[in-house]
Amino acid sequence: MKTKLLALLAMLPFQPASAQTLEKMNWFNEPSQWHISGNDLTMAVTPGSDCWRISHYGFTVDDAPFYYAEYGGEFEAKVKVTGDYKVRFDQAGLMLRIDHENYIKAGIEYVDGKYNLSTVVTHRTSDWSVIALDRPVEAIWIKAVRRLDAVEIFYSFDDKEYHMMRNAWMESCRPMKIGMFAASPDGDGFNATFSGFKVTHLPDKIRTEWLKNNAE
Repeated sequence: MKTKLLALLAMLPFQPASAQTLEKMNWFNEPSQWHISGNDLTMAVTPGSDCWRISHYGFTVDDAPFYYAEYGGEFEAKVKVTGDYKVRFDQAGLMLRIDHENYIKAGIEYVDGKYNLSTVVTHRTSDWSVIALDRPVEAIWIKAVRRLDAVEIFYSFDDKEYHMMRNAWMESCRPMKIGMFAASPDGDGFNATFSGFKVTHLPDKIRTEWLKNNAE
């Protein structure tokens, strides 16, 4: 039976895989202005917006624009980020979100006149980690890899050499919204552009090992 099924699948016409279709994604907190051109998304970031829960500052906000698609299982997500950051806490990058109490946002954040690689991990309350850069950067690539109950966040300046900036726990086996976000908590907004957003499915690690150990 398995042999017949494989033979039937082999006869079907091959459809080459393509990148994510930006037009088919969804907004959470849609900004007043945004535009899609090819594989690029540009947004006018909503003034006074952010995503943060409770810790340190004592407030909870969840009103930053986030353009996403939903995926299950394990994956690799990647996007190129550029922005004309203007004031303290202007930020843009990649967001991975289960719900309003469980999410990761990672990218560039402009703080006190300097560019920082920034990651916020939220499980009911938020934390914040930064890597200060010694110079302005025109663009940054952010990559996230979800395996089992962990998400690894990487950055690159050239989309070739990647460096880890965070390893964070995130509950496994739950669907996740993956996409592009930006926020301007202290400012009047700015323009952010996201290029080449792509999510690649990774076969489930535990299942792959089980199949390997239980091969016919």
